[in-house]
Amino acid sequence: MASVPTILHLHSTFDLGGKEARATRLMNAFGDRARHVIVSAVPDRYGARERIDRGIRYEIAQDAPPLTGTPSVARYDAIARYMRGFDLVLTYNWGAIDGVMARRVFRRGAPPLVHHEDGFNEDEAGGLKRERNLYRRLALGAAHALVVPSRSLERIALDTWKQPAARVHRIANGIATALYAEDPAAGAIPGFVRKPREVVIGSVAGLRAVKDLPQLVRAAGGLSARFRLVIVGEGPERAAIEQAALAMGIDDRVLLPGFVDRPYRFMRHFDLLALSSKSEQMPISVVEAMAAGLPVVAPPVGDVRAMVAPENLPFITDHHGEVRLRDAMQALAADADLRARVGAANREKARADYDEGAMIARYAALYEAAMARPGVLS
Repeated sequence: MASVPTILHLHSTFDLGGKEARATRLMNAFGDRARHVIVSAVPDRYGARERIDRGIRYEIAQDAPPLTGTPSVARYDAIARYMRGFDLVLTYNWGAIDGVMARRVFRRGAPPLVHHEDGFNEDEAGGLKRERNLYRRLALGAAHALVVPSRSLERIALDTWKQPAARVHRIANGIATALYAEDPAAGAIPGFVRKPREVVIGSVAGLRAVKDLPQLVRAAGGLSARFRLVIVGEGPERAAIEQAALAMGIDDRVLLPGFVDRPYRFMRHFDLLALSSKSEQMPISVVEAMAAGLPVVAPPVGDVRAMVAPENLPFITDHHGEVRLRDAMQALAADADLRARVGAANREKARADYDEGAMIARYAALYEAAMARPGVLS
């Protein structure tokens, strides 16, 4: 019987976010057909391990060389030596790109590598950095494949990073859509109790500058409807969000419950989902909201316009700005029937296009091809 492959995961961080949720879902789907070793470029950032099912064979690496630091042959050599003990290496985002470069510099004996790019932080939200583009272009030549979730990232990979089309694989993020049809769990959002006749606006995001959540607070502050704004997530921008709510005089209508696991348990407590991000690619919260039957308000970032149902397009703004967000939220907040129609159309599109079954099958096939071991993960 063939041995079970051991997969090394090199993450920019392993705190729970969209890419980490997908990575752990794939680990769970592969079950006992693989072993996993996880490295985070940021020390002690391993919160996503809570999403890994019992019985999955994994460990947090204790002896891995650092993934970040001044580029040098010695660093690349140390990373390459470490990677040689695995059947497949999976790298994620800019924070792990040195793993890809190490494979390029030291190819001999290196296992196959698949790189994943899911988007950019605030340092590249306003535009990609030329030196990083050049570094990616050079490093990615050593990868068996580059995986992206969105059309916009696919264009960047082909046109800016100059990757051959055969190496670039666009695989849409998927979720267990059926779970989002269930009634929301009472008490799933700490501190939340719905008040009569209020419209609940939800947002699910890390509280980081690139998400521009103070702008969402200011937009909500201009609504004439009775509303509650619930921002689920944790991060360094909490104080700025709270200050924006105080400045708008709506601090009693803005709830920041922190990180809340298993969004299918709470998504249907919302009446609509709102984003205010400066940069996104294929935000998983939009897919989750669609599966829960919610309308979505967002600026025109990443693939959001292509993701939502046609009925939702009027509520994807034509450019960034709190006035546009406010007006889109106002139209939905004022009309429950409109919210229901748009939400129903989104639900059908999510079930048709974004169920996790297709995503898992495509990733398994890609990883199997990289290892030249068909069927080993599926």
